[in-house]
Amino acid sequence: MTQLEKAGLRFQIAVGEEAVALRPRDTDLLRFLAHAYTLVGRLEDGVRADRRLTELLPEDPRVRYNLACSLALTGRLAEALEALGEAHSRGFVDLELLLQDEDLAALRSEPGFPDMVEKVRRARGEANG
Repeated sequence: MTQLEKAGLRFQIAVGEEAVALRPRDTDLLRFLAHAYTLVGRLEDGVRADRRLTELLPEDPRVRYNLACSLALTGRLAEALEALGEAHSRGFVDLELLLQDEDLAALRSEPGFPDMVEKVRRARGEANG
């Protein structure tokens, strides 16, 4: 991302923050902010936005998955694995994303990660491997 693109995104974040202050339950705005925060390196803000989304959309597996990504990026690997488990229990079964998402890179060396992969495989009806 170029410096100009980052500046534009920071401007969009500022506008988004103003808007979400007026509409704190707007999940589309919160999703945008969570993603944008991560892109500009505001990882803790991204975690806060993702946590707020889990409050507003408690059964959405993708919201839990995104929280896991944010937590992994901040080095909170145990919490990230827990959030992945919650995503899975709510229906997350995207094995390819789980194995390829760079946001989860630090998590892949954690002892519980292979178990999570196996759970997703079983949920998809796939054999081990």
